Order: sequence, then structure tokens, then C-alpha cells
Amino acid sequence: MSFFSKLFNTNKPTRKPPDIEFGRFTDGYKSEEKYDAWDEAIDFFEEGEYTASFRSFFSYLADDHGTNVQYEETSEGISFSILQGSKKITGFTNNVTFKAEGKIAHARALNIGLMRRLIESNYDLKYGRYSLDQNQNITIVFDSIITDASPYKLYYGLKEIALAADKQDDLLIEEFDILHPINNSHIIELAEPEKEVKLTYFRAKIDYVLSYIKEGKLNPVQYPGGITYLLLDSIYRLDFLIRPEGYAMETFERIHRTFFASDGLNSQQKNHALIKELKILQDRPDEKIKEELYRTISTFGVLGSTNHERLKDLIAGELMNMLWYRENGYTEIALAVPGYIVGHALFNYSLPEPDKDLLMLYYQIMEVDYFQQLGFEINYISANKPNKSEINNAINYIFAMWRKKYPKLDADLSKLDFRDQTTLAGSYLQMMASLDLTKAS
Repeated sequence: MSFFSKLFNTNKPTRKPPDIEFGRFTDGYKSEEKYDAWDEAIDFFEEGEYTASFRSFFSYLADDHGTNVQYEETSEGISFSILQGSKKITGFTNNVTFKAEGKIAHARALNIGLMRRLIESNYDLKYGRYSLDQNQNITIVFDSIITDASPYKLYYGLKEIALAADKQDDLLIEEFDILHPINNSHIIELAEPEKEVKLTYFRAKIDYVLSYIKEGKLNPVQYPGGITYLLLDSIYRLDFLIRPEGYAMETFERIHRTFFASDGLNSQQKNHALIKELKILQDRPDEKIKEELYRTISTFGVLGSTNHERLKDLIAGELMNMLWYRENGYTEIALAVPGYIVGHALFNYSLPEPDKDLLMLYYQIMEVDYFQQLGFEINYISANKPNKSEINNAINYIFAMWRKKYPKLDADLSKLDFRDQTTLAGSYLQMMASLDLTKAS
């Protein structure tokens, strides 16, 4: 059970909370033992003890449950498998070479469009390459001579092909009907009720945003910045809370890239492109969306690790923009500004543990109905107002959980404003910006 699941039921321990994961996988929270294994892998490699180096390297990659990495030693070498989302990377190493591959899809036939797509994708790879095996399976391969297979090269090479295989299988199969899924029996199907709740939330959020832009009182031409906050808050929120794979996940990433691209387009033009992408998702059949709602085990994360100062800078740079919207009666946009800050941070960064937990709690407060429908027993909103005691208890629980690692972790919770969700949102992020996350020496 994840820490987040425990967090949401701190006051009702008699009932086991749902085991549901949120947000993108990150490998940025490894234990000291894992970093010791990494150092050992480097030392062994430099000493020419390659088998011992590989052994320590796989120990570094393995999660605490040992479910994502498996390896077996024989007299001929080491065979291994690494799980990354919907794909499995398999390989073998001996005293001569290291080779790993991930089977992406089976091609019933080949055409020019598919081959061109693979050639273009191949150009972006630094360590791996796409190939076609003898059974006409599209495969991505990474290999190295043993004397050049340092832990650094192995990590970045395996990460590249693992992330590419995990992303490309869904996208290629979506685009080319000549392809058939392969090697994905390890994915974990979600229960139908959970899928229904997530699908309903997905539909409602997109419908609300598009309806507000079309019919709301904020003029999207005169105030494109407010519309941008609303759009990005929504896609970040959906990405984190729904955790879709495949086409929906790629659409969210494309929306993010589109807005932040240096392409000379103004905010209004970018908003138009973002709205177009959301309308495509709005028209996507229910069954297609449900197919992308499943659970996986991963080894490599896509989020870059950062410190608390980065979050403080983000809050300082954006939060004041909510004041004008709140004072002029645009409550929805005012609430989208802190929502954007929370979503942007979680979408892009692997944050310090207290920051991540507090931002997750923020979503719990703002989307309490959704989490209750998923089965979490939480009561952060009471009589349409934030429940002060419940929220303060949850914050203090997070502080207590991490104070050993961050001994100065504390805040004056009397400064939180519980009049409504909007004022709470602003004061909540101000509280977070004031935290001291200096680690224990």
C-alpha cells in the first residue's frame, strides 16, 4: 500500500483504504542502500569485476519489493528482465557483451508509413536502435561490449529503450492497424468500478473546461492568460489523478510541449491549439479511454529531481496572479492559478517527499468528491467549506512523517484561511513556500 493511501485514512484506520496509485512514476526516492549499491557497481566495474558490477547495478534498479527487476546467474552469464510500464526489457550479459531488447509490437505486415515512423524515431535515440526480429516483431535494442558497459552507460541506455518501448507500443498500435500488441501480459487491469469513476471524472473535467471557455464570463480573447491557467490546470490534474497511458498521456504531454514551445505564437494562438487537442480527447470513445486505464510496474522515471527552492520560485512567480481574478469575480480562474502551480510541479518534477505529499493533499481537498467515489474515507470539505480540523490533522501527519529527515519541517497553520476553497488554496501554497526542507546532517 502506498503512503498516499495511508495518508488519506489517517483518522479511520479500521478500514483499509483503496490501493490506488496517482501521478507519474519516479525513481527519485531511492533508499541509502540503493545508492550504496550504485557506488559498489561503479567500484566493481573500475576494478574489472564485471559480474559483481552487474549484480550491484541490478540491485540498485530493483524496487523494495523486487518486482520490477529479475536476474539469474548461470555459468554462461546473467540473464535479466526489467519492467517498464506495459513493456518488458529482457537481456543477457557475459564476459564479452551486454545486450538488452524490448519487443514493442508484432507487425502482421509492413508499410512505408510505419517504416518511416521508426526511422524518424530511431534518429532521436542515442543508445538504442529499432529493429525487426525474425518473427517480425518491432524491437528496440541496446548493446555494448563489456569493457564499455559502465553503470552510467547501462543506466541511460536501458532507460532510453525502456521509456521508448513503453511509449511507442500504444502510439504505434493506435496509428497502424497492421500492428498487434505483444509482451504485455504483466500489466495490471483496474477494476471496472474504478475505471468508471475515472472515466466519468475525465469526461466531466474536459466538458467543464470547454464549456467555460465557450460560455463563461471571462473573455478568452481579452484574457488569454486566465484561459491558459484553466487549460493547463485541467490537463495536469487529469494526468495526475487519472494516470492514463497511451494516447491520452501523449496528448497531455503534447499539450504541455505546445504551450511552452518557443515557436513565436502568442497565448491566444497557443490556447486555440490546446483547445483543439482537448476536443479530440472529448470525442474519443469511452472504450478507447478505458483501455488506457491500467496499472503498471516501472523502473525508470521521466521526472527530473529538484529541490524545494524550485517549488518556492514557482509559487512566488505565479500565485499573485490569482488576486485580480478573485477580486473581479472570476473564481474559477482564480482557483486555476494555484491548481496550475500544483499540477505543473507534479507533472515536471520529482519533488522532496513532504512537498509531494502536501501537493497530493491539495488535490484531495480540491477534489474530495472524486476521491470519495474511489473509496477513500476523507472529509476535507464539510457544508461546502474546507474542514479546518481534518486538513490541519493531515498536514501535521505529513510533518510528523518526514520530520526525522527534515528536522525543521514545520509551519504556522493559523495562517491558513479556511473561508472557502479559493482563499485556502492561496494560503496553502504560501504555507508551503515558507517551509524549511533542510535535511538532517
